[in-house]
Amino acid sequence: MTGKKKSAQASVEAMYRVFTVPEAPESTLSRIDQNISRNLAGFLQEHIVAVERDLSEVEKNFSDYAIPEKPVFVSEQAQFLLDKLVANSVHTASPAFIGHMTSALPYFMLPLSKIMIALNQNLVKTETSKAFTPMERQVLGMIHRLVYEEDGAFYRKWMHNPRYALGAMCSGGTIANLTALWVARNRAFPAEGNFRGLHQEGLFRALKYYGYEGAAIVVSRRGHYSLRKAADVLGLGRESLVPVDTDDENRIQTDALRDKCLELQRQKIKVMAICGVAGTTETGNVDPLDGMADIAREFGAHFHVDAAWGGPTLFSRTHKHLLRGIEKADSVTFDAHKQLYVPMGVGLVVFKDPSLASAVEHHAQYIIRKGSRDLGSTTLEGSRPGMSMLIHSGLKILAREGYEILIDQGIDKAKTFAGMIEDEPDFELVTRPELNILTYRYCPENVQKALAMADPLQAEKLNTCLNRITKFIQKTQRERGKAFVSRTRLEPSRYYHFPCIVFRVVLANPLTTREILTDILAEQRELSTDEGIQDEMSILHQMADAVLKQGQLGARQA
Repeated sequence: MTGKKKSAQASVEAMYRVFTVPEAPESTLSRIDQNISRNLAGFLQEHIVAVERDLSEVEKNFSDYAIPEKPVFVSEQAQFLLDKLVANSVHTASPAFIGHMTSALPYFMLPLSKIMIALNQNLVKTETSKAFTPMERQVLGMIHRLVYEEDGAFYRKWMHNPRYALGAMCSGGTIANLTALWVARNRAFPAEGNFRGLHQEGLFRALKYYGYEGAAIVVSRRGHYSLRKAADVLGLGRESLVPVDTDDENRIQTDALRDKCLELQRQKIKVMAICGVAGTTETGNVDPLDGMADIAREFGAHFHVDAAWGGPTLFSRTHKHLLRGIEKADSVTFDAHKQLYVPMGVGLVVFKDPSLASAVEHHAQYIIRKGSRDLGSTTLEGSRPGMSMLIHSGLKILAREGYEILIDQGIDKAKTFAGMIEDEPDFELVTRPELNILTYRYCPENVQKALAMADPLQAEKLNTCLNRITKFIQKTQRERGKAFVSRTRLEPSRYYHFPCIVFRVVLANPLTTREILTDILAEQRELSTDEGIQDEMSILHQMADAVLKQGQLGARQA
């Protein structure tokens, strides 16, 4: 007797069952749930393939464009996800995955996330969120106090006041930055006389009424690309995001910032906002926020700090001084899915003045009515999940002391790794860590000596060759799957601002050890001998030897 494969059927009873009846304990889905709950790290190591597959191969698993007519069993879909999705995902929790701003999560985030998903609250309105609304207000109050350190009376007055908001919860730093600049734009052109405000009449009428030729957002050249998106979305145009040069430490030059603001003023362009960066994406540096705040006040500009990465440094008594001046900001962005260690994706922006959010307030009769406690009245996004529950849990379970340990450990680890790189004659530290991000590259000792005496043309040729080698090593190491560092492009002043490709490392995962870092350098050194790059290495050494020989000849003649 041959068994016929049982197929799933769509029926009223089946639809009722998938909404009400849990999977049996021995089902694929239940086994996945049990394995993840018992040992998340083990589950990931077992199911995520270490060796990278070409994305075009993976795409074949997702090539059907028609929605299936007939249903499949949950167990069948669960197995598909294991085989085709999980097995081709990135193991971001790996302690050797040190290339991006994604880390391992505290184990408790998984079961607590189930509570959030099961409740399925919508934070746009209290009718669909109830207790989640005051919890979100509390989380915003906690982060506000971390930044601005107001007294208890301030938070008792404002935290749960339905007519005000200490901030806005968002799906990430991009929306948080956009929200802050949305507020800045509307405040820059308020209602006056017969003008009803930019939020009512638009940017064209606002500029005409106030006598400006345009409006600008000023930020360092290391500002995050989300600020350019914001300038686009807010109707200013991408060219209205005005970059300012940085110093050798990748921090904005305050003299150049003030000069740029004066230049814009002469051109009748309103300096709508000045943005400081607390933890640049590429190098982890912090702008001189104190000085920037003074300049923003001088020009009547909204001062926003993008602290999506570096904000949690405020937990550290040892390192919080690096963010001195952040308390003067009108608004500050945090990305909770970075160094607050919660799942993707949640960010937030806090406002120094509780009345600032009213600049973007919206209401509707069927929802977020005027005077209600609904959080959706001052957020760009409408329907949102209750991610504040996970931030709240992190702040309670890890607490200030726990976050301080994580921040201090990450910064110390970055300094340790920088020292390890400097001790290796064939590696070059390109940017020294200020927080827990650094950049470096493989650069043979004789090449470093040649670069030190090279003229601009010689340095360009050497760095062009090094760029190809760095790219090869980074890409090959990623494909091997044992470890991952990212790469970026910097313009070091010591190399005449020529674009140099470098390895970028983010050390936020508490599970990353010195031994892992040693292995990463060893693998990169080994890859430098790979036959696929030997022609390039030969050319590099020949050019370096020629520069050194020329230098020695010049020294003898002198």
